[in-house]
Parts: sequence; C-alpha cells; structure tokens
Amino acid sequence: MKITLKIWRQKDSNSKGAFKTYVCDHVSPDMSFLEMLDVLNNDLIRKGEESIAFDHDCREGICGMCSLYINGHPHGPLQTTTCQLHMRSFKDGETITIEPWRAKAFPVVKDLVVDRSAFDRIQRSGGFISVNTGGVPDANEIPIPKKIADEAFDAATCIGCGACVAACKNASAMLFVSAKVSQFALLPQGKPERKERVEKMVAQMDEEGFGACTNTGACEAECPKGISITNIARMNREYFSAMTTSYEVAVGGGE
Repeated sequence: MKITLKIWRQKDSNSKGAFKTYVCDHVSPDMSFLEMLDVLNNDLIRKGEESIAFDHDCREGICGMCSLYINGHPHGPLQTTTCQLHMRSFKDGETITIEPWRAKAFPVVKDLVVDRSAFDRIQRSGGFISVNTGGVPDANEIPIPKKIADEAFDAATCIGCGACVAACKNASAMLFVSAKVSQFALLPQGKPERKERVEKMVAQMDEEGFGACTNTGACEAECPKGISITNIARMNREYFSAMTTSYEVAVGGGE
C-alpha cells in the first residue's frame, strides 16, 4: 500500500503548529496504525529528520494512551483504540489526516501528544473509596444483584483515553466523569461517599475547563469501550441529589 499522511507537527504548547505531508510506500495491510507510524519515524531518523511524537504504551487496547484524531474521528474509523486499528481499514493511495485531541483542557505537548493530566486531577478529587471498612470481607459475602454488578463493571471499563472529549463539539468530559462516578455509586462499598464524590469530581471537571454536555451522543459513538451515556444521566441524578442535601444542610445550619 502507498499512503499519504497529513500529520500535525507542533514543537511545543507555545509554538504554532501546522500540517506536514509524508508519503509512505510499502505499507502492509497487516500493520497496526502505530506500527505504520513507527516505520515512518524510522525513515525520518535515517534521513536525519526529527521523528513524530505520539503517545503509546501497552498497544493492547487497555491503557488508553494512543490518542490520535484520524480522518475526523478519535482513534480512527473503527470504534476501537488506535493501537488496535490496522492499515487494512484504509485503501491503497488514501490520504490520512492525523491530529492531536483538540480541547482546551488537553493542551498539546508536542506534535500528536497532549497533556491529559486533567483526567488524573478529576480522579484524585474524589474518584476513589477512602472509608476504612476494617478487615476485607469475602466479595461473595456482599450480595449484589447481577444487573447492578454488570452496570458497575461496564462503567469501570473506561480507560480514560479522552476520545469522548475529542468527539464532543463542546469538549465535554461528562462521559469519563460519569463512568468513574457510576462504578462506585452503584456498589455498596462506594455509597457512603457517593454525594461527596460526585460534588468534588464535577467541581474539578468544571475547573479544568471542559465544556458542557448537550446530549449529541458523539462520545458514546466514538468510545472504544462502548461506555453508555446512561452513566451521564446517573451522574446528573447523583449530583442533583447531593447538591439538594448540601443546600438543606446549609440552610438548616444557618437557622
């Protein structure tokens, strides 16, 4: 295969970026997208040119690092991670445009690499369980309906890649945050801190500069793990319930 690549090059977050065109000959249809970029980088290094910076780690569709915006879609034309996308998904002679995630809260570090530490700060703000429960009981001793367990597990499969943010016209992080809220709010272990958790995580999300959700559903359509937007509805219920309680406590304390 012969592929033409239009790749975003940007020295750092303070520099002005631009697209640069590269032509790749002898691309195997069985190559993963990242392997194709590896081959291109090897060619650039041999020519004495600077290689293209892009994020990657496990290359098994687990870590969520391979955040590339390909031909107008996060991770490319298939609902999968970039590392699991293969060149057989493209045609011989095709032109492929590759960009970094575009979001205020995800500033470009270099080329195709963006800083997604905003997700880490949201997680640290409350996306955990800190209640001391003493000795750890056997998991089977806590009866949890299968439907609830399945919903919690589905929410927990979020890998934090940021495709939902990249797909959203508002750069909203609602799908990510709602998945992290849901995975604990659904289970008995997470219920003692559910109100404090959702208040802190939503507040941190807003502070990071993510946009609002307008329910277009693009996040769900592009999510490589198929996280459902029903989690957003659940998070909204959790948040409004928590805020109502906080207001009642504040009013009651004022009296």
